Amino acid sequence: MTTAPDFETLHEIVKRARQNLGQNDWDYIVGGSETETTLRRNRLALESIAFRPRVLRDVAQVEVGVEQFGRRLRLPLVLAPIGALEMFHAGAGAASARAAGAFGIGHMISSVCRPGLEAVAEAAPDALRIFQLYALGDEAFVDDHLARAEANSYAGFCLTVDTAYYSRRERDIAKRHFTSGRARVAGRDHLAQLDWRTVGRVRAKSRLPLILKGIATAEDARIALDHGVDWIYVSNHGGRQLDHGRGSMEVLPEIADAVGGKARIMVDGGFCRGTDIVKAVAAGADLVGLGRMQCFALAAAGEAGLQRMLELLEDEVRRCLGLVGVTGFGQLDRSCLHPAAPVNAPHVLSAFPLLAIDDYRY
Repeated sequence: MTTAPDFETLHEIVKRARQNLGQNDWDYIVGGSETETTLRRNRLALESIAFRPRVLRDVAQVEVGVEQFGRRLRLPLVLAPIGALEMFHAGAGAASARAAGAFGIGHMISSVCRPGLEAVAEAAPDALRIFQLYALGDEAFVDDHLARAEANSYAGFCLTVDTAYYSRRERDIAKRHFTSGRARVAGRDHLAQLDWRTVGRVRAKSRLPLILKGIATAEDARIALDHGVDWIYVSNHGGRQLDHGRGSMEVLPEIADAVGGKARIMVDGGFCRGTDIVKAVAAGADLVGLGRMQCFALAAAGEAGLQRMLELLEDEVRRCLGLVGVTGFGQLDRSCLHPAAPVNAPHVLSAFPLLAIDDYRY
């Protein structure tokens, strides 16, 4: 494991990642689809929420852990599935799983991430591991991955449902980079044909907790409940699929109301800071997914960088909870939140105003 530099702030990790990455890999992290409106709205939604802190409460002891998937997690976090982690660290998904396990949070491995579900299970046998599938094949393809996830002790099975078509990621198209292969990956036609029958079939075949990733409306959340889904994963693919969508934090309360406690909720989309995590849980999420921050940390200093990033998030979360006036996530609700005008112009790095990085624009 690489020894992590003495990072004291999260923005130092992002800065080091930028120094270590070439322009193409950097653009891949910070980019979105077409006008990148959805990407910006992820941050806009988070930055349009203020806290309503309560005072004169004993917050000397603040607990930042939660119980999920039958175990204690150090933070309500899961490392979100990313298909190209090898661009940021040679260990790819195995490195993320080891770091997540060592720290004590969840890890969701993408079916198109190296080194594959068996190798990741071998690398981090004790970690909370969840398998995410792009249904790039027929029923036999899906069934095979489901059986392999069960055989390798994955704690959940996730279907991504917002990739019927591969989006136009214009940072890449403009440079003619990544446009072959990713958009033309074998089996993409199956993604366009995916429907609720597959969800029902998977539910009937396995007792693994079933997660649907890419839910963005209350209507689809209710249908998911009708199909026995255990986890609703609110996500717009980090702004990398449908352009001009809503930010995940704007969608989250609507879906939490629709679910009404009948399933648990994950959310990702622009979450970078401890305050973001606290806002998400207060609005109804049970777990928060980290995508870009995972990439930044791996690119900055490998597994050690990822663990250090999580330590800094833990410190931010603990301070935020105490200053809001609660001693744990269970005391949060929407009364802790209030609409507010954003202070900074929202963009992919607006959570880090001290950064002197201007090339988030192509």
